[in-house]
Amino acid sequence: MRTGRPKTILIVTDEEHRQLQSLAHRSRTASFVARRARVVLACADGLTNTAVAKRLRVAPGTVGKWRRRFVAQRVDGLLDEPRPGTPRRITDDQIEAVIVRTLETTPRGATHWSTRGMAKASGLSAMAISRIWRAFGLQPHRAETFKLSPDPLLIDKVRDIVGLYMSPPEHALVLCVDEKSQIQALDRTAPLLPLRPGQAERGTHDYHRHGTTTLFAALDVKTGKVLGETRARHRAVEFRKFLDLIDRNVPGALDVHLILDNYGTHKTPLIRRWFAKRPRYHLHFTPTYGSWLNLVERWFGGLTAKQLRRGVYRSLAALEQAIREYIEAHNVESKPFVWTKSADEILASIARFAQRTLVTHTA
Repeated sequence: MRTGRPKTILIVTDEEHRQLQSLAHRSRTASFVARRARVVLACADGLTNTAVAKRLRVAPGTVGKWRRRFVAQRVDGLLDEPRPGTPRRITDDQIEAVIVRTLETTPRGATHWSTRGMAKASGLSAMAISRIWRAFGLQPHRAETFKLSPDPLLIDKVRDIVGLYMSPPEHALVLCVDEKSQIQALDRTAPLLPLRPGQAERGTHDYHRHGTTTLFAALDVKTGKVLGETRARHRAVEFRKFLDLIDRNVPGALDVHLILDNYGTHKTPLIRRWFAKRPRYHLHFTPTYGSWLNLVERWFGGLTAKQLRRGVYRSLAALEQAIREYIEAHNVESKPFVWTKSADEILASIARFAQRTLVTHTA
């Protein structure tokens, strides 16, 4: 009587069983590796190749292959072996030379390397240079700016403001207040060409100016809602009028914590007297060059990107109406900005950056 090819006996240890279960059910495991692990686990339950194939909907030959591979090589046998290919033509020494030259030198008559320039200097192809730079995260064509705060109270101010964001006081309102000045009412010299399939919206690079306005805004940290108004100028007089608007809109039973930058209009005698008469207001100033700590700046960024940058305004009134409409639309579906970095993490990051700057400067 013909009984067929005898199946290989498969025994799985407890440790291997845990590894196979992880491979079979972990979301990051490749699908083909997970299927192989499930095949081996089913075989370990004593099922025949035919029964395993039927349960997992694979060919019986596939089950036999991975059964034999596991018996011979254990869990490592379920992973693909390195496949032969064209031998490397670029050595490690060549790669190292490209990286060192990119980091430590500049080409003659230029501030940074290009792929073609490095390819010519190193004798490699431009595509090879591009792959090397991409693999090591090098982008010589890009440059960013930074500014370290010289504020002697930097640490105290960072802890103070971040503490308000992450653990706001009870029975109080935290408002981020600032002004966005010199917002221009710009009208393009020709009508916009609207968005079309395969073509972005287009407008002329030149424009007509129809005046400027200043937006005073206060962002409620808890709700994300914004109280704002536009003014022709941004002197202390206009700022005091905006403070009056805040005072009328905040319930009298609440303390008010205002996060402000160090602009001169926030510290004039007129403003100091206004706050002196209202002891429920508490001021928290951002560090010098530390406006990024003020969350209303993030809201200003959204206003610029979504409304101002591509807007066309034929009058100052049209610009101010567009700003009011943006505020109203934002407040209908407002969500608070969530601050995630602690003061310790921010200060540690600043310390590392300052140390790198010092080492680079003294090298």
